[in-house]
Amino acid sequence: MKSPLTNDIKYFDYNATHPPFAEILESCLATYLSGFYNPSGITRYSLKNQGKIEQSRKYFASITNGEEKQFVFSATGTEANYLLIQSLRILYPNLDSVIVSPFEHSSLYAALESFGFSQDVLSTDKTGIIHLQNLQEKLKLNPRPVICLYAGNETGVIQPAEEIKKLTKEFGQLFYSDLMQGFGKIDVPFGLFDGYTFSGHKIGAGMGAAVTYLPKVHPDFRVFGGGNQENDHRAGTENTFAIESMRKVSEFQKENLEEKNKRLLTYRSQIENELENLGCTIIAKDSKRLPNTTFLILPIEEVDFFLLGMEEKGILVSTGSSCKSRAREASKSLLHMGYTKEEALRSIRISTGYFTTEEDINSLLLASRELIQKFQ
Repeated sequence: MKSPLTNDIKYFDYNATHPPFAEILESCLATYLSGFYNPSGITRYSLKNQGKIEQSRKYFASITNGEEKQFVFSATGTEANYLLIQSLRILYPNLDSVIVSPFEHSSLYAALESFGFSQDVLSTDKTGIIHLQNLQEKLKLNPRPVICLYAGNETGVIQPAEEIKKLTKEFGQLFYSDLMQGFGKIDVPFGLFDGYTFSGHKIGAGMGAAVTYLPKVHPDFRVFGGGNQENDHRAGTENTFAIESMRKVSEFQKENLEEKNKRLLTYRSQIENELENLGCTIIAKDSKRLPNTTFLILPIEEVDFFLLGMEEKGILVSTGSSCKSRAREASKSLLHMGYTKEEALRSIRISTGYFTTEEDINSLLLASRELIQKFQ
């Protein structure tokens, strides 16, 4: 599959958004241009497009062992997260708080606030893994639904979903998870979660489509009203192009997952060994992590100049979660893990993916070495 990246760009921000698989998207676009009809219409052309959406819904149900009618397509991961949390408010109208990890995307916390839930945040440490004993204590004291993402968008740490599921099941509670970083990158144990979300642009399908898996079929689960699309769960014309692209890219990612991850693990080892030798601290190094993600603390104060220097060399990395990176706030994940604000402000994230090459890695390491030595 041909990379859409130009030769002068070395891209290391896959956790923010995966570069699109141009050939797949172009194929889906050609189909859309010749069959652009509104899938909610009554003509046979519209019904054909609705059939494509249902085909995609059936596909996601098949790879997750989920129920078709519990899958809802929306436009963005943020919207998908809002629908997931809205379902909690419908199921538990008098519930005032939920148990939540300290590693969630900001949209998840915002959704909880919007629907009137206070957040009982789980404790953690520098492993980046939630404390299961703390979860057990919270459930014993006040049994409530639990929300914990599967893989951290900054640290890449994979949470102990099986153990979390055992505890939530013991106390008769729902277990929701944001799978934005896990889906398409690793094998995900979908059956452990009562509800979850994932998004197309995180796997290279472009912007415009995301998924919420709801815990059951319920007529009042919806963020937007006014139309009966998505089995009455989401008013608004479906983005047939984006939904079909997400399905086809998912198929491609699934077929190539094992080979890709072997390669990315090799790259991750190269990156971390070299940067540790330059004085960087690898965050949660010994924890189970995504094979594509390295979150580290630079041994220099001039982080902004480091990032600008990297960009001038055509190398794109980030300071962590893209939703907060422009604000240059200290990573809340790191603060919860026990790092200082000063350390958190020196953190950067390097994330690789399908199109990353050995040449990219060599360029990244050479530029990092030059800039760190320059600013030390």
